[in-house]
Amino acid sequence: ALMLSAIVLVVFYAFVFIATLAPASFAAPIGEGYTWCVGLVAGFVIQAFAFVMTGIYVRRANGEFYAINRVLIEEAGR
Repeated sequence: ALMLSAIVLVVFYAFVFIATLAPASFAAPIGEGYTWCVGLVAGFVIQAFAFVMTGIYVRRANGEFYAINRVLIEEAGR
């Protein structure tokens, strides 16, 4: 859980860091003839990344973390 949190924080902070220090790079079009800018595409990618990371966490939480929790509850009941 901590590793997944760290990965998400690094990605989000990198996005904000780049937007703060080089805002013109986010305003640039993604290519010749395109109207979409880099910042917009980066925002979509980050949203997809957050969705995927949430799915990974939920999968681990329902499997590995749930089993550990079950063992702890059984031991506490003794």
